[in-house]
Amino acid sequence: MTLRWEAFLARVQERGEYETQQEAERAARVVLALLGAHLVGEERAELAARLPETFALILLNPLQAAEPLTPERFVKATAAWIEGATEETAKWDVGAVLSVAEDAAGEGLMQRILLQLPPGYDLLFGHPPPT
Repeated sequence: MTLRWEAFLARVQERGEYETQQEAERAARVVLALLGAHLVGEERAELAARLPETFALILLNPLQAAEPLTPERFVKATAAWIEGATEETAKWDVGAVLSVAEDAAGEGLMQRILLQLPPGYDLLFGHPPPT
């Protein structure tokens, strides 16, 4: 099921404790653009199909990545793209957006997405690492 724009942003705003919807939207745009650079094929298309259209297009037309970013570099890249962000605030941004994206994805797709990402991304989605 595709999330509506308002519902997606409301969840990001709540989880990120943003004062405005614009702050939530800014975080969502950056995090999804970076995530899209690390996903390929069916998983990226399936996740995009479950997001509001604007965010789906961002995921499908991502920022270019020369190499997969470690979770730490993903957070640093997020901080670099959000004006005034620090690595600490970027962790918050990443967690807020990725947790809502995970809700949209569902468990099966989420497991396949995590298999495409470098080790440690499960923590960015709010999960303990696999044992």
